[in-house]
Amino acid sequence: MSDFSTTDQQTLDGKTAQASGAPLFDDKGYTSFAWLQNMDMTPFDFPYINQLLVQGYRNWLQQSNGISWVNEEHTAVFNFTGVRVAGREEDDDEDLELIERCCLSREMEISQRKLRDGSLAFVYMVPVFCRNYKGEAFAALRFTLPAQHSVPEQDALLAAALHFRSCFYTRFEYIFMEDILGMKNRSDREGRRRSILFQIVKRMHDKIDVEGVLDEVFGSIAYLFPHVDITLYMSQDRHSRNPQVKPLLLHERDEDVCVRAFMKGQMAVNEPVGTEGEMTEIGIPLRGKQGVYGVFHMILPSGAESMKKVDVELIAMMADTAGTAFENAKLLEQSNVLIHELRLINELVQRLNQSLKLNEIFEFAVQELLKMFLADFCCIVQLDQEENCFKVTSSNVESSRLHSYSDEDGFAGLIRRTGEPLIVSDYRKEGKISSDFMDMTDSLSLMAVPMKTSGTPRGAILLSSKLPHFFSYDNYKMLQMLAPHIGLAVTNAMLHAEVRRLANMDMLTGLYVRHYVDKVIQRHQEKDFCGSLILVDIDQFKQVNDTYGHQTGDQILKSVSDIVRSATRSEDVCARWGGEELAIYLPQLGVQQALEYAEKIRYCVEHETQPQVTVSCGIAEWNWLDEQISIESLFYRADMALYEAKNEGRNRIVIDHVSNS
Repeated sequence: MSDFSTTDQQTLDGKTAQASGAPLFDDKGYTSFAWLQNMDMTPFDFPYINQLLVQGYRNWLQQSNGISWVNEEHTAVFNFTGVRVAGREEDDDEDLELIERCCLSREMEISQRKLRDGSLAFVYMVPVFCRNYKGEAFAALRFTLPAQHSVPEQDALLAAALHFRSCFYTRFEYIFMEDILGMKNRSDREGRRRSILFQIVKRMHDKIDVEGVLDEVFGSIAYLFPHVDITLYMSQDRHSRNPQVKPLLLHERDEDVCVRAFMKGQMAVNEPVGTEGEMTEIGIPLRGKQGVYGVFHMILPSGAESMKKVDVELIAMMADTAGTAFENAKLLEQSNVLIHELRLINELVQRLNQSLKLNEIFEFAVQELLKMFLADFCCIVQLDQEENCFKVTSSNVESSRLHSYSDEDGFAGLIRRTGEPLIVSDYRKEGKISSDFMDMTDSLSLMAVPMKTSGTPRGAILLSSKLPHFFSYDNYKMLQMLAPHIGLAVTNAMLHAEVRRLANMDMLTGLYVRHYVDKVIQRHQEKDFCGSLILVDIDQFKQVNDTYGHQTGDQILKSVSDIVRSATRSEDVCARWGGEELAIYLPQLGVQQALEYAEKIRYCVEHETQPQVTVSCGIAEWNWLDEQISIESLFYRADMALYEAKNEGRNRIVIDHVSNS
């Protein structure tokens, strides 16, 4: 806009309502200016037309060049309040009175006065009327002509005033046209901007992935403003393949434009102070409804025409749209990740629950965790409360299998003390805790979570990578979700094993029950080449019960069972065969070796029980050369040998005749 003020524009913009109704464009689309001839002012506009009066006066003088009495020496123009705005300066107080009379009479006023140089002059005050509005005078034109000069006709003075009015309205119409064209340009620009923004918004919301949204933003800005250098600084924990996306490290950027835009959630600008070569920086936040995700950092190159020439408002609207689209895409991405994680958890839980064998569960868990998190190493340790140490139950590191570690050392010890999971980004740098597992595998990244039983840590799962900062926070959260399921599967397997153990165990003696021995012997007969069975019977046991009572009898039975258990090997199977009779199966041993064990048992029972009791033993063996190999045959022959020992006086050992031949 030219010299006209904003208030002038706002006031005169309303003048289109006073047009005669002539259209701005004809039926062929060409501009029609007929309506301008009917444009006029009202008294409300008079306070704002001083600049137009000055411009009209200048044009009037220029167009009247050659008329001797039309120049700045002899003329002046006054506004409706009587203030001279241009032209020769004289006695303004007298002019004010003259203007009042002129406006009241609505005719030219003439007076004679002495000028400052002492000469006489005629002063002509000619009112300048509006085009249409009730003949209001909006200005007055003064002609000061020396008395000795020839005085022009009054009609010439009125014609000169009309010419001045024509020059004034030319400037007046020019302002309107300038405003109208400006409005049209702004409207066209706004329409184009809306169209572009609509297309951009549509394309952004068509993208269903985060990277696609970001690519669309950069592509649109590069197309509209190719001279602008733009970078997106993201605050989120994500890696982008786009080189224009970089992490926003607040502690490294102090109080620059990006930090201000991010912290306040509003656009921030650093304009050049005036030194040549300085650049304009703009920070526009990438924000959604849930927060600010990053900042678009724009740099206008030095020598750019003006920051206003770059439609920052459009870019800001694009950034807002991008923030919403980014947030929607991120929510969709998170939903897909969550669905994927839930599917993985469901599949893992189902497969874990398909097995009730601890070794199988541990091995399967290790393999699945390695694949799920793309880790290099995995180790599962369990707490042995009797020995106060952690034992490696499963690992893909062969050298660590069956190892034991103190329950206070390493990351497993820390987890046992705190009961909390942990994540290590760089073991070498953070090195506050020494870990045999990390040292053995040369790992730098670690995730470790506790396996709890009834809320108490009873083990730990450790996943590691040789790369630093390998595991994301989402990995960390997912492992925490998986750990209870793995711990529950382990607990179920342990409970199942304990139930099976109790089902195969005699509660009084702590020895196995008879049907369990049957199964063990059957398995050994399928793969071994020999084995022996010792049947042990407590002599005169009924008499012990009758003499000392059943409670003492039970104690004697437990004592004998303890002697049997301590006198045999770990691989031997000791069972309560029935009543006061016990059975001992010795895999891979013949009758002569079994005789030594039986004699040791007989001797210990005779000398260590209180009240003193004795036992009789029957021994039988089988080997792969036997014509018939069966559990029934083995028990029958051992039972017959025991019966013979009883008949021969008790407190003795008899070997089956077949086995002894």
